[in-house]
Amino acid sequence: MKKIVVIGAGFAGLSASGILKRIKKGAELTIIDKNKQSNFLPLLPDVFGRRVSSDFLLWPLERLKEEGVNFINEEVLTLNLGNKEVSTINNRISYDYLLLACGSETNFYGNDMIKQRALKLDDAGDAKSIIFALENKSFDSCLIAGGGYTGIEISCGLRAYFDSRRVDKKIFIVERAPAILGPLPSWMRDYVLENLKRLNIEVFTATFIDKIEGENIRLSSGVTFENALLIWAAGVKTPDFIQNLNIEKTPQGRIKVDEYLRFAQGCFAAGDAANFSYKDNFLRMAVQFAITEGELAADNIHRSIKGSPLKKYRPLDLGYVIPMANNRSCGRVMGIEVKGLLATFLHYSMCICRSLGLKNKLGLLIALLKGGG
Repeated sequence: MKKIVVIGAGFAGLSASGILKRIKKGAELTIIDKNKQSNFLPLLPDVFGRRVSSDFLLWPLERLKEEGVNFINEEVLTLNLGNKEVSTINNRISYDYLLLACGSETNFYGNDMIKQRALKLDDAGDAKSIIFALENKSFDSCLIAGGGYTGIEISCGLRAYFDSRRVDKKIFIVERAPAILGPLPSWMRDYVLENLKRLNIEVFTATFIDKIEGENIRLSSGVTFENALLIWAAGVKTPDFIQNLNIEKTPQGRIKVDEYLRFAQGCFAAGDAANFSYKDNFLRMAVQFAITEGELAADNIHRSIKGSPLKKYRPLDLGYVIPMANNRSCGRVMGIEVKGLLATFLHYSMCICRSLGLKNKLGLLIALLKGGG
């Protein structure tokens, strides 16, 4: 009996489980995740931006047991590749084949001061915490650290939240790099910047948070914010147990995999945990790649068990959209530039298609229609 262990039950882990659980003979599948429910991450900013209930973003992982999967709801503490053993607080799980699909989490870069002071947006619980802080109204302005995808979506969601309640609050984005959305084409950066100005969201580039003293936040430029709500979206990293592995990784902790998504004998990685090189570049963190990598890694585990040749991963990039809460979204889909309501429609259509369960799909559809999505 071959033991297969999948760490992580996000897009990559669940897509892999859909294939691995079909192996009826000679294999035992265990999935480990610290969360009781799988979170639909792309719509987290819409919990406050478009009043989408967080309930529609959750799928109970206990249901995996009904499908014959051994689900362990614990955080992985260590991974011993030599002994082929995964350790949690209560269990030591041995494996013959391993898939790391544990995603990523907010990176505070070891700054405990910011970690204690800032809100983040890693799951539905974090979205609820942001709503609680917004409803409390004990702040004068909102400061979002990070001008990437998440920072842009959060800032636009906050503006939609305030506008719907006729609340006048200033919103600022602080980005350490010379420009927001650094890797993206200049037309897209310009389009987003113009829309941020339209939404009265001010952007500070080549700037970082220098010091926090009580309720005051000082930027490297010398500008000080008094009594500001701080939301941290300035980067992500893989979980600590991956950071501690003595294997080749990126600064974010993404594991460098080969053309089969393998990083060691019998060990594979998919989604945000994997760093895959394709056409002289590395794939960005994206749902579409997490799903297809999870499926390919699972297929290669099955092939390994059967003694069949492994398949090479050949990604298909469908594109990307930066959703903005006033529907002035933009992106590139199937090689075509898209802007405005069409881009918004494509983003939410894909999100509904990829959400788990009929109840969630219908709930999201109704909520987004009511919210103008």
